Amino acid sequence: MRSPLPAAVPFKRTLRAAAALSALAGLAACGSLGPASPPLACDDGLKAAFKPDANTTVVRVKAFRKGETLALENTPAAVAPAVPVLAPADICLVKLLVGPGKAGPAGAPSTSAGIGIEVWLPPASTADATQTRWNQTLRAYGSGGWAGGFHADGTRLTSGVTSTANVNFAAHIGAVAKGYAVSTSDHGHGRPGNGSFARNEDGSINTVLWHDFAERSLLVQAEQTKALVKLYYGKPQRYAYFDGFSTGGRQGYKLAQKYPQAYDGILAGAPAFNWSRFITAELYPQVLMQRELGAPMALAKLHAVSGAANAACGGAALGFQMDPLACRYDPTKDAATLCAGEAGNGVAGRSTNTGTCLSAREATVMNKIWYGQTRDGSHADPATDNAGSTASLSANHLWFGLTRGTNLAALAGGVPFPIATAQVALELQDPGIAQSTPAGTLTNAAGANLGQDRWRHFSHADLARAFDQGLALQPAFSAINTDSPDLTALRDRGAKVISYHGLADQLIMPQGSVQYFERLAAAMGGVAAVQQFNRLYLIPGHAHAGTFASSASIDPATGANASADKVPLPQPATGRDELFSALRKWVENGQAPGRIEVSSSNASVSMPLCVYPQKAVLTGALPRAAASYACQ
Repeated sequence: MRSPLPAAVPFKRTLRAAAALSALAGLAACGSLGPASPPLACDDGLKAAFKPDANTTVVRVKAFRKGETLALENTPAAVAPAVPVLAPADICLVKLLVGPGKAGPAGAPSTSAGIGIEVWLPPASTADATQTRWNQTLRAYGSGGWAGGFHADGTRLTSGVTSTANVNFAAHIGAVAKGYAVSTSDHGHGRPGNGSFARNEDGSINTVLWHDFAERSLLVQAEQTKALVKLYYGKPQRYAYFDGFSTGGRQGYKLAQKYPQAYDGILAGAPAFNWSRFITAELYPQVLMQRELGAPMALAKLHAVSGAANAACGGAALGFQMDPLACRYDPTKDAATLCAGEAGNGVAGRSTNTGTCLSAREATVMNKIWYGQTRDGSHADPATDNAGSTASLSANHLWFGLTRGTNLAALAGGVPFPIATAQVALELQDPGIAQSTPAGTLTNAAGANLGQDRWRHFSHADLARAFDQGLALQPAFSAINTDSPDLTALRDRGAKVISYHGLADQLIMPQGSVQYFERLAAAMGGVAAVQQFNRLYLIPGHAHAGTFASSASIDPATGANASADKVPLPQPATGRDELFSALRKWVENGQAPGRIEVSSSNASVSMPLCVYPQKAVLTGALPRAAASYACQ
């Protein structure tokens, strides 16, 4: 095995650059960038005017008029939106590149010119009453997965496409339409959804780009965006917020832990903290099925048993469970789930549908998948330990499984989740461990896929060794686990955090959010003390979807994901933006969030979201009406 740490010089250089940016942050916070001045024009004059430090370059400025298509010239059809997106207002697009990046072979994934940032600026003022104007608030967004994107200059390529030919507005243009100055980042590399940046071409750990990805890019995005906002509008923002989901949720907590001066409020959804722990555990269902069944279970069987779990734990009418962490459904004791002639725990099976019923061995594997990764492939009886409590973890029980009733296709379907095999390959420094399909999990400078599916031969001990290595390599991975329970500086500054996690998350186990909150409470004076600055919401039925557009709970009535018409979720796309609005009220008005009522997409079902550790308890006669629930 190669040494986990390459030469330290580039890593120290990156730390020096981060320290310089931190000094800039202090100057910006004290108003030392100069007095307020008239707003600037959206043209190439910004390139000359914006020079906050030697590492930062403005690579593109582009003005869009209201109603124009949001695309740069020569945008390739392969990356252009299927339906053109129109500017909701006059908008100024500014693309930044912040070095030093990481030198290396031309075109190699391990090579980067720096951190790309894209900033969208609505007009400061307008004579047109129908036009959106800047609301003096900054809303920075996080990224997902391995990040990456078309944020900076044309020196970085993805499938032969230069990044200056694309824009990254995605779902965030709605925030610009509301008057926010918006920023996003590629977090240090230009290949979306690809973890190849994390290893050097010689196979060693790319500590420079791990550092850019894990933390430095977050400070850079915050401070360079603030400086640009102040220059462009002639005055700083009144409030700055960070809004992230999944990897973006982890980024929110890295900011809270290490750079608490960066934002006044943080909204962190399905946070991917405990990165190496839960991502390694994402591969556990596949290893289980290879070792104990010889192949993945059929998707129809996974859906059927998940639907049965929901039905058994109170989700038959709603299509999802209110509290799946309390569900102790055991398919080995469910005759209706077991195939005819099978016996599990002494129960004779009844189902003759061989396409959806389970053998006794398959039913046992399901219990193991729901229990989560163990060193030896064992599990507890769900009647005594269903892995719904953080107390379940031990020296042998390494991490949680998904909640019962959640769609298992992403982790236990025909192929593994790509980030899981890539992360395990990076932990064991063997790219051949990664999967071969879909291509692009880990690639070299020539674009060739390095994955050879060696994960298929893993024993439980092999995966446990990867889990241990993920923890041991945290210094090289720039503390990607983002699991420090010390938010003292954020608390003392007066900043606020709202975190939330779907209880039907099909990728990131919601127990991880509960565990982190409980560790915060243990370290910082108890639940009531932590709730003065950090509040957690668990959302029944919610999938791993930052847009709140879907559920990943298997509805017993349909055998598929519960319809958005049945699952009450926050609705940011409609303008209500319940969670972010609650964060703003907390930061700006001192109004701490409590019960938040949400409804399904067609408003036929409504329910409250409760501040953890409270839960929504049915106290009335109408289970589809929020008024029938109390937070207890």
